[in-house]
Amino acid sequence: MRRKAGAIIPLEVAILEASAELRRAGDAEVHGYLLARTVKDLRHARRLTAYGTLYKALTRLERQGYLASRWEVPLAAAADGRPRRRFYRLTLEGEGALREARAADRDTVINRPAAATVR
Repeated sequence: MRRKAGAIIPLEVAILEASAELRRAGDAEVHGYLLARTVKDLRHARRLTAYGTLYKALTRLERQGYLASRWEVPLAAAADGRPRRRFYRLTLEGEGALREARAADRDTVINRPAAATVR
């Protein structure tokens, strides 16, 4: 099934929410693993979808302009003896998309038809 252009899926909304929450906590830029862990914590998920799926979603969000990213300075990673990390930050467009997604979700809940009564 194809999705509408500009539509964001629940995982992408969760990533935007995690980015906003981490920024409120003082982390303007975060790497993918921290985003994944925060999504898991915020959604009280037992497990997060595969990390490959996470990074594909991060790439889509960046292409849409909702996230911006940069590579870590190579010397910082080398000093810690690990690979470089990519850091992501929420953009103004991402904040707007998150507000719209939340509003759409509230509208769906408010406008949801009442369940039929079984007699």
